[in-house]
Amino acid sequence: MANKQALRELQSRLAERLQAARTQARGKSWLAVECSGRGLLFPLREAGEIFALAPIVPVPHSHRWFLGVSNLRGHLHGVVDLADFLGVKAPELGREQSRLVGFNQSLDLNCTLMVDRLSGLRSEAELTLEVDGEGEPRPAFVGVRLRDAAGRVWQELNLAELATDEAFLRVVG
Repeated sequence: MANKQALRELQSRLAERLQAARTQARGKSWLAVECSGRGLLFPLREAGEIFALAPIVPVPHSHRWFLGVSNLRGHLHGVVDLADFLGVKAPELGREQSRLVGFNQSLDLNCTLMVDRLSGLRSEAELTLEVDGEGEPRPAFVGVRLRDAAGRVWQELNLAELATDEAFLRVVG
């Protein structure tokens, strides 16, 4: 019970900070999430509303990573298991902390990304650019790598690019 209350408080604080960060025009900032133990960063200007897990209705003949559709605040949204889509899915440990992160309305995509947990907000001042090899081809939605003060590496995912990615939009397989 205490864990649920702590999660609600974290989600409330994140929502407040998210709103405050959107109104400030200083530097870059990200919503930090975790998927299968990997740290991912969504640019705040591209991230939308955060939802608790809701019932999901499967869609026949869709890819495994497309979990189905869910009614969120009276609107149908597609639900994508982000770790599975990225090919980094680890065995499930439970979904108590899982959340659905929507795309910003300006991206015109009724879709949410299921992540394992929220990890707060990060700003440009808290992170340093991580140099990685340019030899591997990467999808356009994969941004820069950044490292925090604790040494954790975070991978930026550009949601605007993801929203136009042909493989992401092709949910039927």
